[in-house]
Amino acid sequence: MQKNSILLETLSVEQLQQLIGTSVKNGIQELQKQLQSKDNSEELLSRDETCQFLKVDSSTLWAWTKKGKVKAYGIGSRRYYKRSELLECLTLLKK
Repeated sequence: MQKNSILLETLSVEQLQQLIGTSVKNGIQELQKQLQSKDNSEELLSRDETCQFLKVDSSTLWAWTKKGKVKAYGIGSRRYYKRSELLECLTLLKK
């Protein structure tokens, strides 16, 4: 604690403002980079991950895919689901 107070005592008001401003600016830039990387990349989930995410059995996921309720993307025999599209498929239930 005393170390920080000594450091602050030796700083001028302008230096302290610059230090705080730089720290806040760097934090905001890092947060923006993280948010942009999440927005630009569509996270793909495997069948098992999708079943865990939706808390359903694989047979239910297969039926929903066959009926067109959820979209599947494939490479060979593998199937993937986009997390954002799964969230869009959810509907609000009326009470």
